[in-house]
Amino acid sequence: MRKIAFVFPGQGSQYVGMGMELFEKFDAVKKLYAEASDALGYDVANLSFNGPAEELNMTYRAQPCILVASIAAFTALTSKKIKPSILAGHSLGEYSALVAAGSISFKDAVKLTEIRGRIMQDEVPAGKGMMAAILGLDRKIIDDICFIISNNGSSGYVSVANYNCPGQIVISGETLAVQNAMEEAKKAGAKKAVPLALSVPPHCRLMDNAAKRFEETLKDFKIKNPKVSIVSNTDAKILNKAKDIRKSLVLQLNNPVMWEDCIRTIVDKTKIKDFIEVGPGKVLTGLIKRIEPDAITYNTENMESLNKTISEIKSSKKTDSSELDQVVKKFKKPAPAWYPNYSWEGEPGR
Repeated sequence: MRKIAFVFPGQGSQYVGMGMELFEKFDAVKKLYAEASDALGYDVANLSFNGPAEELNMTYRAQPCILVASIAAFTALTSKKIKPSILAGHSLGEYSALVAAGSISFKDAVKLTEIRGRIMQDEVPAGKGMMAAILGLDRKIIDDICFIISNNGSSGYVSVANYNCPGQIVISGETLAVQNAMEEAKKAGAKKAVPLALSVPPHCRLMDNAAKRFEETLKDFKIKNPKVSIVSNTDAKILNKAKDIRKSLVLQLNNPVMWEDCIRTIVDKTKIKDFIEVGPGKVLTGLIKRIEPDAITYNTENMESLNKTISEIKSSKKTDSSELDQVVKKFKKPAPAWYPNYSWEGEPGR
């Protein structure tokens, strides 16, 4: 069986109904939801399955609910003998990865993600900050735009929050500065500059105080060395020590998510090109294909995707990229280009 990387989605992947099919089919998943509900003091299953969406989308609700749905998918996969060789998670998803690695207990991760969400929500008043996706522009150009705007003293602060993949970068900061950066990006040739509907602007210095508060909170929680290596969001390095993980979780709040670099680390350092997106949505699947076109991707969020993933992995039905190259060369036809759709490009975010 091939070595596989498991990747876990972050905030924005939530939707009403996520995890429900797995809850209905697996007793172990029912136990997860019961444990999470006991830890948080409300019915996590009911909120995840029935909404309302307005409450589910609140940062301090969305974060633990996504984690529970992701670990539900992880539990279903591992019950079928599908296990990871390396792990990574996008922002919030790093907590799901740490649970999967045995570094943080499920109960502690549920509590931590709610606390993290509340701290983030508290730090920036509504309307002060925002995020935007910049599509079709080189990361160095966007870095320069953010630097110039942040240092001209007139519109405030903006910086890159997520280096998601080539041609897709998310910026974060004070509202006017982000709006100005969007306009400058368009002038520089960006295909799109789209504001994102997120309630807080993470991964920038507006979260400096949040990072300090969270560092103090984190001291009360035990973190162990992971049983499976994890790639850190903040520097795209492979982590195997609890002290490095603890530091990374704090830095993550006010530093950019280096997702493109994380995937390149997995591919370059481990030679793994099989990825399963574990949890709600397919956003990471699309990003990975942009970063590494030869990657073989799967996802697991419900019974249909679980069964499809298991079937394809165990029967090796998915064609290896090298085999595909041979077919292309044989018939002397170029391989077709494939570009994923994202939620802000008109497709549902799942």
